[in-house]
Amino acid sequence: MDLPTLASQSAGITGVSYGLIQQEASQTPTTMLPAVICGHRGLFYPSARHSVRMSSTGVDWKGILANRVAVVTGSTSGIGFSVARRLAQDGAHVVISSRKQQNVDRAVGELQGEGLSVTGTVCHVEKAEDRERLVAKALEHCGAVDFLVCNAAVNPLVGSTLGSSEQIWDKILSVNLKSPALLLSQLLPYMEKRRGAVILVSSIAAYIPKVELGVYNVSKTALLGLTRTLALELAPKDIRVNCLVPGIIKTDFSKVFYENEALRKSFSEHYQLQRIGKPEDCAGIVSFLCSPDASYITGENIVVAGFSSRL
Repeated sequence: MDLPTLASQSAGITGVSYGLIQQEASQTPTTMLPAVICGHRGLFYPSARHSVRMSSTGVDWKGILANRVAVVTGSTSGIGFSVARRLAQDGAHVVISSRKQQNVDRAVGELQGEGLSVTGTVCHVEKAEDRERLVAKALEHCGAVDFLVCNAAVNPLVGSTLGSSEQIWDKILSVNLKSPALLLSQLLPYMEKRRGAVILVSSIAAYIPKVELGVYNVSKTALLGLTRTLALELAPKDIRVNCLVPGIIKTDFSKVFYENEALRKSFSEHYQLQRIGKPEDCAGIVSFLCSPDASYITGENIVVAGFSSRL
């Protein structure tokens, strides 16, 4: 997740509510692949059709996720949509989701029009019945799932942590923190023996919190801890868990932030690369983390922000 939309042009505002927002953006297609089928449970079959470019494992990169199934939440726009497109371009069958049917229909139609293997369903990740529907949709392809990318998130308040109501606390923590763990627990029986991967999506607000982001800061920081904990729990099952930490990415979710000169400057002092990120800047690293090339990487929080947050 990139930093959430701020509902005011003032850096000092506290307590301004606004509607739940999901990330929106588009990405220019770079390649087209035919629909893929699911391989034998627990095995990976690389495809040599799509490209001659090879990964460090010797596998054709453009088919490196062939015969795999990926579930991406919050994936009809913005970072989630770019991630879904990239995973499908690299050979996976991708199940996309968001809260609104029209957004799902639009995204599925666009990606299928590019020749990609994509299906989708409505899923408000906070609702158990919606998560069950998402799991069922994913299993339609071949009865198993390899990758889960948890991108859905909300921030219904711009204001201080201590100024947030109990309802705000419950909403943000439920969607941003609890729902990824619950969805994973529902998918886990179908991910075992697949040597798969889980990618949680945090935010640079976990490393550089802002007062205006309040509880959102807390929820995204907690995802870093959830990543480390799940990596330990799932290591015996050969499932890797890593965390994407985007900086300021140009999506509707964050446009008021990067259009606010004072707030943008408060972050730009950290940047080595003097530009705002694009959704596709995050897509490649997610595909890599799902691939065999990342088979010895787990428990990592990987920042994609145009600067390093570490010493």
